[in-house]
Amino acid sequence: MTRHARRAQEQAAFGRFCRRVAESRWFQNSILGVIVFNAAVMGLETSRDLVAAYGPVFARLNALVQALFVAELAVRIAARWPRVHRFFGEGWNVFDFAVVAVSFVPAVGPFAMVARLARILRVARLVSVFPDLRLIVGTMLRSIPSMAHVLLLLALLLYIYAILGYSLFHGHDPEHWGSLGASLQTLFQILTLEGWVEIQKASLEAHPWAWLYYASFIVIAVFVVINLFIAVVLNNLEAARREQAGAAEAGVPEDDPLARIRALREELADLERALESRRPRLHPTQAGATAETF
Repeated sequence: MTRHARRAQEQAAFGRFCRRVAESRWFQNSILGVIVFNAAVMGLETSRDLVAAYGPVFARLNALVQALFVAELAVRIAARWPRVHRFFGEGWNVFDFAVVAVSFVPAVGPFAMVARLARILRVARLVSVFPDLRLIVGTMLRSIPSMAHVLLLLALLLYIYAILGYSLFHGHDPEHWGSLGASLQTLFQILTLEGWVEIQKASLEAHPWAWLYYASFIVIAVFVVINLFIAVVLNNLEAARREQAGAAEAGVPEDDPLARIRALREELADLERALESRRPRLHPTQAGATAETF
C-alpha cells in the first residue's frame, strides 16, 4: 500500500471516529447541558450583587463555556473529514460557527455590544440542538414568501376599515378614530381582541348600528385572515417534514437539493479512490511477463 493510500485510510478512520463521537447521545446531551449552564450563568450575571461578589468566577466560567463550544465545533468539523466543507453546507452549522466565532470579540471598547449580543446568541443555540425546533424555525422562514400575499390582504383590509372608521366615528370618538393613524392603531388593537368591547361601547352611544362595523371586521380580519396565516404555516410545516424525512433517509443536508447532489458525487469519488487504493499493483517484471504471455 502506498503512503498516499495509507494516509487516506488514516484520515478516513479519523473522520469516522469523530463522526461517531459527534453523533453519540452523550456528546449531544453534554452540549445541551453546556448551553443550559451558559444560560443559567448569564441569568445570574444580571444581578449586580452577584457580579460584584463573584465577577472573576463568572469570567472563568464564560471562558470555560467558550472553550467547550470551540471543542464541540472542532469535533463536528472533523467528523466531515476529509470533506470538511460539507460542514458549512448546512445553515444551522453556519449559525453555530458564527455564534462561536463572534464570541471571541472583546467585551470592551466599541465592540462591547457585539460581544454581549454574541453571548446572548449562545442561548439561541438551543434551537440548533433540537431537530424539532430547527424544523419549526425553518418552517417559519420558508413561510415568509407565502405570507406576503396574506399580509397584503390584511393591509388592504386595515386601510379600508381605517378610512371607514374615521368617516363614521371621528366626530364622537376622536381619541380612537380622529385620524388615519389613530384609526389604524385602533384596528390593530381590535385585531388582538384586546379592549375592543370598550371601543365599541363608545361608538354605540352615537351609532346603535356600529356593532355591524366591529363584528364584520373581527370576522373577516381575525377569524379569516389569521386562519390563513395558520394554514400557510401548517402547509409549509408538512412540506418541511416530508423533506426532512427524505433527507434523513439519504443522509445528506435537507435544506439544499444541490448539496445532496454534491454529497452523492463526493461519496462516489471517495468510493472510486478507495477501490483504486486496494487494486493490486504489478511489479514491472511481472507486468512484462504478463505481456509476453499474451
